[in-house]
Amino acid sequence: MPTTPVATPVPAPQTRTATPADSPQLTRSIGVVGGTLLTLSCLTPASSLFVIVPDSFASLGTGTALTIAIAAVLCVGVAFTYSELGTLIPSSGGEYAMVGTLMGRLAGWLVFVLSLIVVMIVPPIIALGTADYLAPIVHLDKQPTAAAVMLLATAMGLLDLRANAWITGIFLVLEVIAAAVVAFLGFSHTHRSAATLIHPVMDAGGGTTTAVTGGLIVTGLATALFILQGFSTAVYLAEEMENPRRNVSRTVLWTLAIGAAVVLVPVVAITLGAPDLKTLGAGDVAGMVQGWSNSAVGTFVSLCIALAIVNAAIVMVIQNSRVVFSSARDAAWPTPVNRIFSHVGKRFGSPWAATLAVGVPGAALCFVTLDTLNEVTGVAVAGMYVFVALGALVSRRGAHKHRLAWRMPLWPVVPALIVLVLVWVLCQQSARSLLITGALVAAAAVYWALYLRPRQDSHWVISVPEDELAAAEPARS
Repeated sequence: MPTTPVATPVPAPQTRTATPADSPQLTRSIGVVGGTLLTLSCLTPASSLFVIVPDSFASLGTGTALTIAIAAVLCVGVAFTYSELGTLIPSSGGEYAMVGTLMGRLAGWLVFVLSLIVVMIVPPIIALGTADYLAPIVHLDKQPTAAAVMLLATAMGLLDLRANAWITGIFLVLEVIAAAVVAFLGFSHTHRSAATLIHPVMDAGGGTTTAVTGGLIVTGLATALFILQGFSTAVYLAEEMENPRRNVSRTVLWTLAIGAAVVLVPVVAITLGAPDLKTLGAGDVAGMVQGWSNSAVGTFVSLCIALAIVNAAIVMVIQNSRVVFSSARDAAWPTPVNRIFSHVGKRFGSPWAATLAVGVPGAALCFVTLDTLNEVTGVAVAGMYVFVALGALVSRRGAHKHRLAWRMPLWPVVPALIVLVLVWVLCQQSARSLLITGALVAAAAVYWALYLRPRQDSHWVISVPEDELAAAEPARS
């Protein structure tokens, strides 16, 4: 329940309250429905289901559903932390603004770098699945098709956010229909009992099976968190939501609930309906749909999946550009770069330069081999969640203690458990993914020490535009 706010909240140390005179402002035009549609599309439940989940089938067999279910339980706690911090500190900077305001600018900078890894890598990864699902209609080269999708997403990201909410909402309906069709067909053609979901096995070759160990499931949790990760991006829209201290938390929690169901139910159906474990491990969902039905249904599902991928790319570019915009507004880069990235177009009210900065390099990345970056992204996501949970542990002190905000139940137990579990999960990841992510974070720390810290009076000054609005509001319960 919200707590009683003080009449004039005091900004936390090392932050400033942005005003229309000293900082660009985004337009408030999104409610819970629009925010949920955009955030669900960024979670991309169907594209995650059909692009990322098949790799999990290869490494986890029938344990994929169990791993995603465990990840969903963890995400409930993560959603509580995002809901509280997103309403306490509503900013398009998302994680870095929340953590930086509560834990200091260095912590905020490191979180920003982790989020930037996700921002730049995930859209191309998703886009690279487009050609595979257009194959029933037309055969296209994988990388140029993905680059074209990224450029289309960039063009859409330059439009008005309200229009994009409904455009992506239409696409979202189609991808949910595709997931529902796959779930129906899978449950209609079961080849194994539900017990295999609890006692998972995988193909060992030569017609034999092997048990999926607890260690494999823990290792797979990083990817499972990546699959469900998009629900947290509701906080990126906090500056564009009407009444953010009510609507951000509702959007986060609704998005997680709906997104997890859209992913998990079809995963269970595919697990039970796959003709054999070898086919399940191959992860050819389109081929299984063809086998369960006919070519027309298979083509329909494949086209819906392709649309889901395009939809995901559009929303990721939209929401990720807000992170780049916010970082420039907070002077994370040299002054000329900050000026360009923080500019908001007059016609559509979108940060056009920040949108191009996310979309165009994303198109270029489609021509790079990204096999290992799935693991790196999983590590980055888990690392972000750890920082956000640590922020939640210190969020009820000082000036923030009595701020108007949604407050999670079972605090501080929930964020403390999240930190412990996710640190354990990170320790189980591959050395390569940890080293790559660690090297990027270390390079960011050097940039902080050599460039940002000596200029701390003028650079990386985290702003929370909502503070001024909250200060002008009368106290209410």
